This record gives sequence, C-alpha cells and structure tokens, in this order.
Amino acid sequence: MQVHGLLLLLALILLAATTEAGKNKKEKAKKDGSECEDWRWGPCIPNSKDCGLGYREGTCEDESKKLKCKIPCNWKKKFGADCKYKFESWGGCSAQTGVKTRSGILKKALYNAQCEEIVYVTKPCSSKIKSKSKAKKGKGKD
Repeated sequence: MQVHGLLLLLALILLAATTEAGKNKKEKAKKDGSECEDWRWGPCIPNSKDCGLGYREGTCEDESKKLKCKIPCNWKKKFGADCKYKFESWGGCSAQTGVKTRSGILKKALYNAQCEEIVYVTKPCSSKIKSKSKAKKGKGKD
C-alpha cells in the first residue's frame, strides 16, 4: 500500500513540474514575441558573397526585428531562396538548342515572398553517355 502512495506522489510531482515548464515556455514566447500579427519580411541577405548565413529584417507597425537565416549555396538565384518549387522530370534534349527543360510549380512562399506560380529552368544536354557499371583498373602487375 505504501508503494502505491509513493508512486502517486511521484506522478503528481512530475505532472506539476511539466505543467510549470510549459507555462515558462509560453511566458518566454510572449516576452520575445510580439502582439503584432501583420509582419512584413524582407529577403534573406547573406553576410558575405551570395549564400550562407545572413539575416532578414521584418517590420510590423512601429516594431522591427532581425532574424537569422541561411541561403543554401546551391539555391536557384533566379527564383529567390524563399520560393520553393516542385519540379517535374527533365524533358528530352532539343537538337536545335542543345538544352533540356523542366518546369516547377510553386509549393511554398516563405516570409510573404513574391514568387512566380510556374517557373522554367534549362540546362545543357550531357554529351557523355552515363554507364551504370564503372570499369575497374587492375592494380596487380602483369
């Protein structure tokens, strides 16, 4: 009987501790956050060059904030780092132009970015034929 009472007391203590921890997180979010709901965010501006770590500025009424952000170094500069697209497979190679094309449909626009609904990308056709198996060179002496 005494073990049940001890387990019940332990469960109540854990419940109280987790409830208090949840309150602290909510209170901290209110202090750090803002009551304003209509934030306007600018583009992510890298600290150096055209990709990597940087910041974006946001404004809402009389308030302003800076958030850390990151632009991947393989992003499509033409579309902007805040426009996310779902791309089709590459089309066939055009004999006239020597390029192949595919389209992408807008999946998500981050931070109120102005994004095109459909985008098209091209790349040069590969002149090499890719082989599924790789040839191995012999290491031994003949």
